[in-house]
Amino acid sequence: MPSKPIEARSISSQLVLLFTLAGALLLFCGLGLLYWFVVQHGVEEDNESLADKSSAVRADLKRTDGPHIMTEELGAPRPRERVTYWVRLLDSTGATLAETPGMNSFLSAQAFPEAENPSGTELNPRVVQIADKLLALLATREEVAGQSYIIQLAQDRSVDEQFTKRFGLLVIAVLVGGSLVSALIALTVTRRGLRPLGEITRSLERTGPTRLHERVEPSAWPRELQPLAIAFDQMLDRLEDSFTRLSQFSADLAHELRTPVANLRGEAEVALTRPRTADEYREVIESSVAECERLSSIIDNLLFLARAEAAQGLAERTSFDGRAAIEKIAVYFRTVAEERHVTIRCLGDGEIYADALLFSRAVSNLVENALRFTPDGGKIEITLARDAAATLITVHDDGPGIAAEHLPRIFDRFFRADSSRSSEGSGLGLALVKSIMDLHGGSAKADSEPGHGTVVSLAFPNRLP
Repeated sequence: MPSKPIEARSISSQLVLLFTLAGALLLFCGLGLLYWFVVQHGVEEDNESLADKSSAVRADLKRTDGPHIMTEELGAPRPRERVTYWVRLLDSTGATLAETPGMNSFLSAQAFPEAENPSGTELNPRVVQIADKLLALLATREEVAGQSYIIQLAQDRSVDEQFTKRFGLLVIAVLVGGSLVSALIALTVTRRGLRPLGEITRSLERTGPTRLHERVEPSAWPRELQPLAIAFDQMLDRLEDSFTRLSQFSADLAHELRTPVANLRGEAEVALTRPRTADEYREVIESSVAECERLSSIIDNLLFLARAEAAQGLAERTSFDGRAAIEKIAVYFRTVAEERHVTIRCLGDGEIYADALLFSRAVSNLVENALRFTPDGGKIEITLARDAAATLITVHDDGPGIAAEHLPRIFDRFFRADSSRSSEGSGLGLALVKSIMDLHGGSAKADSEPGHGTVVSLAFPNRLP
């Protein structure tokens, strides 16, 4: 079964979620510490108050001859008066000697922990829930006039419990409200922060063949997005340049193909206007074959250029003797050159690291181009030189040269500088050379001065150690 496509996650939702979780976590930690501190502080104050009350009761017991005064002090509370402490005094046998009125109705002596001998304020009360009251129970032992007494003291902490519950609800409400506010702030900040991305989207939507000249302004963007804006502008520059080149290439291609096709059609139409002799028909066929060869050459060169651009790294490089390779090329063109008394010389030695077939094609194109524009009796020099980085091949002719304004474009497809250099050829030779050098990671450049010839240089990178 085909796997389901993974749904893309929204940057905005992720940022809002993470910001909200971070805010909620901070609030939870901060409010949790505050809640613990307040509750712990209340418990400590209650324990201190209980210890003070216990000390006061023991002091009162010692100042009397027995529990008589205690009985008077533990009188009935006033009407509607809230009782905070209950006190019970027991003898050594456990019999009740005195207690706060009404204490025995809900709090028996057995509910208290075992009596302990007090040591300062370090007491360990037992906290229990009895009926609707939260009580802290404490029992201490005291010796008075040789008689042992047990003091049972109960502290009502119901009010503190209610405060703790209300404070806990307040903390939860603040936590929930703070989380919602964090989510709202995160949503607002995220939308504002991602607004430039919306501008990029709108710019991309506007981009088309007729609007490639538009650019965004990186300086007006946040620093984090400026590299993206710069890359976007650079992409538009490349697209605009490629689109311009493609349009020009299409026009040039149509022009180049139209000429041989028009020649073929014109010659055929002329030949059919009246009966011809066999020799006349033969001349028409020979002319048509020449035009077909020209068309075939243009198509082959265009196919090579297309394959070279679509398959970078196609070249199968090996090391070979460069002097032998250029001598072989010179021998190939020497017969044609001798007919026009043009001298081809090879200079220099060195090893070349390249695809042998592509190297031969590139240099052959340069020699053929130089031979086409070198006057009778002229000379062509093929020089090989090697340094630490690359092997340099130069082809120097003493033809009419090329004007400076045309040099930057001589490697473009179908470009021919002027009528003096464009009487023959399709304008693809140097474009082929440039593509071959791109496949090798090398470079091609031309230097020329009108009336003093042209020098074309090819730099083939050496093999890395």
